[in-house]
Amino acid sequence: MDIQGSDLIVVGIGTSAGGLESLKEFFTAMPVDSDLAFVVIQHLDPNHVSYMADLLAKCTEMTVVQAEDGMPVEANSVYTIPPNRFLTIRNSHLCLTEPVKHDGARMPIDFFFRSLAEDKREKAICVIFSGSGSDGTLGLREVRGAGGMTLVQQPETAQFDAMLRSAIRTGMVDRVLPLNEMPEAILKYARQSYAGNIGDDKAKFDSLDAILDLLATRNENDFTAYKKTTLLRRIERRMGLNHIASLADYLRFLQENSDEIDHLAKDMLIGVSSFFRDAEAFDELRRTVIAPLIRERDSNRPLRVWVPGCATGEEPYSIAILLLEELAAANKNYPIQLFASDVDADSLKFAREGIYPQSIAADVSEQRLNGFFTKQDSTYQVSKRLRESIIFSAQNLLTEAPFSKLDFISCRNLLIYIEPIVQRRILSLFAFALSPGGYLFLGKSDGMAGPSGLFTAASSKWRIYRRNNSIQPGISEFLFSFAGKTSGGAPLQKWENPPSLNLSELNQNVLLKHFAASIALIDEQGNILHFYGATQIS
Repeated sequence: MDIQGSDLIVVGIGTSAGGLESLKEFFTAMPVDSDLAFVVIQHLDPNHVSYMADLLAKCTEMTVVQAEDGMPVEANSVYTIPPNRFLTIRNSHLCLTEPVKHDGARMPIDFFFRSLAEDKREKAICVIFSGSGSDGTLGLREVRGAGGMTLVQQPETAQFDAMLRSAIRTGMVDRVLPLNEMPEAILKYARQSYAGNIGDDKAKFDSLDAILDLLATRNENDFTAYKKTTLLRRIERRMGLNHIASLADYLRFLQENSDEIDHLAKDMLIGVSSFFRDAEAFDELRRTVIAPLIRERDSNRPLRVWVPGCATGEEPYSIAILLLEELAAANKNYPIQLFASDVDADSLKFAREGIYPQSIAADVSEQRLNGFFTKQDSTYQVSKRLRESIIFSAQNLLTEAPFSKLDFISCRNLLIYIEPIVQRRILSLFAFALSPGGYLFLGKSDGMAGPSGLFTAASSKWRIYRRNNSIQPGISEFLFSFAGKTSGGAPLQKWENPPSLNLSELNQNVLLKHFAASIALIDEQGNILHFYGATQIS
């Protein structure tokens, strides 16, 4: 079979100390006709010629070559990184660049994995073998977030396990396996139907609805607002990992395995982030939004910022760093109120702890690492000052009351996964939460699908918008017309003429949520009129 271009599944392999033996064992066991392509990224001495391609060619009959700039990636071939170069993949072609060095460390594995995630999406597979340090951890998270598969060598079988354990701590590794089991796991996953076209036949969407009902019954998250294609890709990724060929069979598997429901719910949340993601966008944010806000602010008034969908915390910490830097530059000291929210309890726990792998040095300057982080062996922990500048809280953006009187909202790379009608309601919600003239920062793939009258562009290229002063947005439509389900699976009541919601009611909602209140309002006949909070019996 001649598989190439966008249809080709590419396996990226990262390794450093002790990795040669792992690579030999792996390629000896991998069939020559897998119809996959393999790219090997190893930490090499920049001043010496690499013989890796020659060494691996002795272990397999696949074509093994050292990568060259512009080289097309083909099936049943192995490509190795040359010394003193970084390697990326774009449009299924390899690109060589000058090495990037941060805080004294090179991270070529992260560099390649990130490009692999962006280029191949669900057709990306990343594997980490023996190595020291934490290179590969951030890139692995990107591959998982893009819908690809992630594997790590069993630490007990590796000569050096630091790189492996760093990746495992992310909670985003699909399989931890001994080397002799990896080829079979990769082949089974690659040959599942998920790797082909999603399709849109009625039977698929009927099964999808049933799966979403299962998720709503067991978990408090309702995914009906997410785009169907996004949901199907996440479901079919889990099907590939469990070697299940049809959605109907996977539905039965879910009904019989409650743990798999939890795994699927986790996959749906798409919680991948990084520090200063799209660095040029953050540079523009500092110039266009943060510096003017701080320069023009009355010293007695706090500056209020909200980051919904904060995932593991990199985005709010990045914004907090910019705020603190600009405060110092302006010689001001008024309070910052930065709220960061998410529905994923595990991500929030990670964010509150604020411990990140050493490889964040690829995204955070040495000056900022020294000023806002504490080095601990192979990790960086956010400083007390940075941590105390943020309030992390559990919140469902789709169903719960927002923060209010905000100067700035950053919600990046979330709307792209949401149905257009709900996107518009979320944008109306943001306009309601912002003070007149407040700013909105979206991701590079997020479009302004909401009512155009609510915002004007401050920087169209970098998706920075400003709320119009002349418009008074409402919130009632969003809160009362969303066709979702309660945490127990019951449909939410729809209102033909929804009542308006005032700030007093919003305040009550926040207080009830803070004290974890669960309420059911009933009439004299015992009919349930209204739910608040988690009301299912556990």
